[in-house]
Amino acid sequence: MPSPRAPAFVPGDDVAANLAHVRRRIAAAAAGVGRRPSDVALVAVSKNQPAVRVAAALQDGQRAFGENQVQEAQAKWPALRARFPDITLHLLGPLQTNKVKAAVATFDVIQTLDRPKLAHALAAELAASGKRPPCFIEVNIGEEPQKAGVLPAELPQFLELCQAELNLPVVGLMCIPPLGEIPAPHFALLAKLADRHRLAERSMGMSGDYEDAVTLGATIVRVGTAIFGERAPKAG
Repeated sequence: MPSPRAPAFVPGDDVAANLAHVRRRIAAAAAGVGRRPSDVALVAVSKNQPAVRVAAALQDGQRAFGENQVQEAQAKWPALRARFPDITLHLLGPLQTNKVKAAVATFDVIQTLDRPKLAHALAAELAASGKRPPCFIEVNIGEEPQKAGVLPAELPQFLELCQAELNLPVVGLMCIPPLGEIPAPHFALLAKLADRHRLAERSMGMSGDYEDAVTLGATIVRVGTAIFGERAPKAG
């Protein structure tokens, strides 16, 4: 059942105040279904955000962040990691196979494992580097032809490849529900798939629907606009 809605919240310029609001809503949604707030990790989506706003979240104690592009993360995060070494950085955007080496060197968690070619490339790089970043399989939960992700019906076969053949450290599933549709049924399906395949982690829910995701079993929510405000336009 969806969580009760708070009055409409418009994020302001105070990142710490925005973070406090999001944390309160996560806690309320979790409590409403008998979950502990500590069971839900908040990943602050910092793509296209200037370092000064990211630093404000870090100063307020936020340590898990998400980026969509390897190149942007490589430019933004080394200096911030030098000041805050306990950062956990999640890759949330599509990963090209020619960027796998850089991604493994830059990110602590890969959330967008979505095809056999990428699985093979990741396995080779993990073997070469000795790193074992937790991986999430991205599920195309709405079966949208234009969207990346493994179709629900193909998940068992892809999991077999990733876990049994390639020994990838798959810990959970990730999804982005179709735009314009009620997200709750999609979140419920992802939770059911995770349970069926004995995967503990479910990354689901963004700024507009993270409370519903929490009520339906999200262990990670990915929140950007509600924390940082609207993203700055890309240069050029």
